[in-house]
Amino acid sequence: MTPQELQSVKQRFGIIGNSPHLNYAIQVAVQVAPTDMTVMITGESGSGKESFSKIIHALSARKHNTFIAINCGAIPEGTIDSELFGHEKGSFTGAVDARKGYFEVTNGGTIFLDEIGEMPLGTQARLLRVLENGEFIRVGSSKVQKTDVRVVAATNVNLLDAVAKGRFREDLYYRLSTVPITVPALRERGQDIELLFRKFAVDFAEKYRVRPVQLHPDAVQVLLGYPWPGNIRQLKNVAEQVSILELERDIAGEALRKYLPAQRSSLPLALPTEAERNLGGRAEPFSDRDLLYKVLFDMRRDMTELKQMVLQLAHGATDGATVLESHKALFEDVTALPAQPAPVAHQAAFHPAAAPRPEPLLLSGPPPKPDDDDTTQDIEHDVEEENLSLERKEKELIIKALARNSNKRKQAARELGISERTLYRKIKQYAID
Repeated sequence: MTPQELQSVKQRFGIIGNSPHLNYAIQVAVQVAPTDMTVMITGESGSGKESFSKIIHALSARKHNTFIAINCGAIPEGTIDSELFGHEKGSFTGAVDARKGYFEVTNGGTIFLDEIGEMPLGTQARLLRVLENGEFIRVGSSKVQKTDVRVVAATNVNLLDAVAKGRFREDLYYRLSTVPITVPALRERGQDIELLFRKFAVDFAEKYRVRPVQLHPDAVQVLLGYPWPGNIRQLKNVAEQVSILELERDIAGEALRKYLPAQRSSLPLALPTEAERNLGGRAEPFSDRDLLYKVLFDMRRDMTELKQMVLQLAHGATDGATVLESHKALFEDVTALPAQPAPVAHQAAFHPAAAPRPEPLLLSGPPPKPDDDDTTQDIEHDVEEENLSLERKEKELIIKALARNSNKRKQAARELGISERTLYRKIKQYAID
């Protein structure tokens, strides 16, 4: 397919963009259109899957016959069989007349079944018979009828997962997936996002009789950096809002950001406490910086514990069990995990006292003698400095949590991720009023 032919198809069907993934999907649709093969179009909601079904129909030999687009998720389960295959008079309550279904009305044309993953299992069996033999039976009838309909299906879910969970027939999946077409998400199309925004801005300027909005370079970066979970549908809505609500026609990044929903953070977020809910959410929440610091604080505290344990062993502690017992808190989280079966080679019982003494952690050189104080003094100095820094930060976090929860220690302990008993001990240790 030449670039000129590809551009002609885009202009004809109103497709904007030059993404390689988009161009490949269009090329596959154009190649399969002259055949009668069943096509499965996959892509996220709002990515423009229906446009590809129109390409397939318009470039096929069926282009002069009927094309119907049906959203399977929008039809109630109790009536979808009647909608697709028709029904006879009196076949169910309310069936006052016989009715033709979409497969009968569209004989010789194309049916686009959007959200095919939402189709009930019983209807899936009926659809499979249409695809295999071109036969169907109206609801309430025993007469087999024939139809010649091309089916183009689309879904925004993983049908293989639905097959594994028993929500979609495996034989129907492979029958529909004769030719798969994947429509790329908007965030995967790069500069196409800016092109689409400009197109929508011009369209809405003509519709509302205003001057088209222009994006500053920083606004373009905001546009390209946003993930667009709603894809083209969401971008079109944002372009319409900006065109109507913004008084200035030159849009900066800060102005555009107001119309973009906040992105979900990958960091763990603190849920509102009972005190915050009682105050209507007026309490100042922990910032992401505080939460990230707490994670780092826990990691550094464990490293300090490990250094202290190595220091005691380096000083010649003869009883490994005593050293491990003194640092029991370091292994509390590990012992709380589900037990995993040990490898066959390590089934023998382990006792701390029988464990070999660990080698000193050195990059090179002979191991230090027990009376060599140079290395141990450095370790002691590092441990003391880290202890002072960590204790100061830990005290600040505890004071902040208590203030946020009106000195309710149970709630403060829950936010800090520690037990209430540990919080009491820390309050006493740091002499917190």
